[in-house]
Amino acid sequence: QVQLVESGGGLVQAGGSLRLSCAAFGFTVSSYGMAWFRQAPGKEREFVSAITWSGGSTYYTDSVKGRFTISRDNVKNTVYLQMNSLKSEDTAVYYCAKSPRYRTALPRPTAAEGYDYWGQGIQVTVSS
Repeated sequence: QVQLVESGGGLVQAGGSLRLSCAAFGFTVSSYGMAWFRQAPGKEREFVSAITWSGGSTYYTDSVKGRFTISRDNVKNTVYLQMNSLKSEDTAVYYCAKSPRYRTALPRPTAAEGYDYWGQGIQVTVSS
Protein backbone atom coordinates (compact mmCIF):
# COMPACT_ATOMS: atom_id res chain seq x y z
CA GLN A 1 0.00 0.00 0.00
CA VAL A 2 1.38 3.36 -1.01
CA GLN A 3 1.96 5.77 1.82
CA LEU A 4 3.87 9.03 2.19
CA VAL A 5 4.84 10.30 5.62
CA GLU A 6 6.24 13.80 6.06
CA SER A 7 8.36 14.94 8.99
CA GLY A 8 10.73 17.73 9.93
CA GLY A 9 8.37 20.66 10.05
CA GLY A 10 8.03 23.12 12.90
CA LEU A 11 8.56 26.70 13.98
CA VAL A 12 11.65 28.58 12.85
CA GLN A 13 12.74 32.20 12.79
CA ALA A 14 13.08 34.06 9.53
CA GLY A 15 16.46 33.36 7.99
CA GLY A 16 16.62 29.91 9.52
CA SER A 17 16.56 26.45 7.96
CA LEU A 18 14.50 23.30 8.06
CA ARG A 19 14.74 19.98 6.27
CA LEU A 20 11.52 18.20 5.43
CA SER A 21 11.54 14.45 4.91
CA CYS A 22 9.03 12.34 3.01
CA ALA A 23 9.35 8.65 3.79
CA ALA A 24 7.79 6.47 1.09
CA PHE A 25 6.18 3.09 1.60
CA GLY A 26 4.79 0.65 -0.95
CA PHE A 27 6.91 1.84 -3.86
CA THR A 28 10.47 2.98 -4.59
CA VAL A 29 11.14 6.69 -4.99
CA SER A 30 13.88 5.95 -7.52
CA SER A 31 11.20 4.84 -10.01
CA TYR A 32 8.73 7.73 -9.72
CA GLY A 33 8.80 11.48 -9.95
CA MET A 34 8.21 13.15 -6.61
CA ALA A 35 7.20 16.64 -5.62
CA TRP A 36 6.55 19.03 -2.78
CA PHE A 37 3.56 21.37 -2.66
CA ARG A 38 2.41 23.79 0.02
CA GLN A 39 -0.78 25.47 1.09
CA ALA A 40 -0.92 28.63 3.14
CA PRO A 41 -4.04 29.64 5.07
CA GLY A 42 -6.69 31.00 2.74
CA LYS A 43 -4.68 30.16 -0.36
CA GLU A 44 -4.69 27.40 -2.94
CA ARG A 45 -2.17 24.60 -2.88
CA GLU A 46 0.92 25.60 -4.85
CA PHE A 47 3.85 23.79 -6.39
CA VAL A 48 7.19 24.10 -4.62
CA SER A 49 9.61 21.60 -6.12
CA ALA A 50 9.86 18.31 -8.01
CA ILE A 51 12.45 15.72 -8.93
CA THR A 52 12.23 13.27 -11.82
CA TRP A 53 12.39 9.52 -11.35
CA SER A 54 15.97 9.47 -12.62
CA GLY A 55 16.96 12.35 -10.38
CA GLY A 56 18.39 14.03 -13.45
CA SER A 57 16.05 17.01 -13.36
CA THR A 58 14.70 19.18 -10.60
CA TYR A 59 12.11 21.94 -10.70
CA TYR A 60 11.42 24.87 -8.39
CA THR A 61 8.90 27.62 -8.19
CA ASP A 62 10.54 31.00 -8.64
CA SER A 63 10.01 32.14 -5.06
CA VAL A 64 12.18 29.33 -3.63
CA LYS A 65 14.94 29.09 -6.24
CA GLY A 66 18.33 29.40 -4.63
CA ARG A 67 16.89 28.74 -1.17
CA PHE A 68 15.29 25.29 -1.36
CA THR A 69 16.81 22.04 -2.59
CA ILE A 70 14.99 18.80 -3.36
CA SER A 71 16.87 15.53 -3.09
CA ARG A 72 16.32 11.90 -2.31
CA ASP A 73 18.00 8.95 -0.65
CA ASN A 74 17.24 5.76 -2.56
CA VAL A 75 18.50 3.55 0.27
CA LYS A 76 16.21 5.21 2.81
CA ASN A 77 13.47 5.54 0.18
CA THR A 78 12.99 9.11 1.27
CA VAL A 79 12.67 12.46 -0.46
CA TYR A 80 13.90 15.65 1.19
CA LEU A 81 13.30 19.36 0.91
CA GLN A 82 16.10 21.44 2.37
CA MET A 83 14.79 24.91 3.08
CA ASN A 84 17.25 27.71 3.80
CA SER A 85 16.85 31.45 4.30
CA LEU A 86 13.25 30.92 5.26
CA LYS A 87 10.82 33.81 5.01
CA SER A 88 7.48 34.43 6.66
CA GLU A 89 5.80 33.86 3.31
CA ASP A 90 7.08 30.26 3.36
CA THR A 91 4.67 29.53 6.20
CA ALA A 92 2.31 26.79 5.03
CA VAL A 93 1.40 23.16 5.28
CA TYR A 94 3.83 21.24 3.08
CA TYR A 95 2.78 18.11 1.20
CA CYS A 96 4.80 15.38 -0.45
CA ALA A 97 3.36 13.85 -3.63
CA LYS A 98 4.07 10.92 -5.95
CA SER A 99 3.70 10.78 -9.72
CA PRO A 100 1.71 7.84 -11.12
CA ARG A 101 4.12 7.43 -14.05
CA TYR A 102 6.64 4.61 -13.64
CA ARG A 103 10.07 5.66 -14.87
CA THR A 104 8.56 8.33 -17.06
CA ALA A 105 9.28 12.03 -17.20
CA LEU A 106 6.95 14.46 -15.45
CA PRO A 107 4.90 16.04 -18.25
CA ARG A 108 3.67 18.86 -16.01
CA PRO A 109 5.70 18.80 -12.80
CA THR A 110 4.00 21.88 -11.37
CA ALA A 111 0.43 20.58 -11.72
CA ALA A 112 -1.13 18.98 -8.64
CA GLU A 113 -3.37 16.79 -10.80
CA GLY A 114 -0.25 15.07 -12.10
CA TYR A 115 0.28 13.27 -8.78
CA ASP A 116 -1.72 10.35 -7.45
CA TYR A 117 -0.67 9.95 -3.82
CA TRP A 118 -0.17 12.61 -1.19
CA GLY A 119 1.16 12.76 2.33
CA GLN A 120 -0.86 14.06 5.23
CA GLY A 121 0.99 17.37 5.25
CA ILE A 122 3.26 19.00 7.80
CA GLN A 123 3.18 22.51 9.19
CA VAL A 124 6.06 24.91 8.63
CA THR A 125 5.81 28.23 10.44
CA VAL A 126 8.35 30.98 9.93
CA SER A 127 8.26 33.81 12.44
CA SER A 128 9.45 37.24 11.43
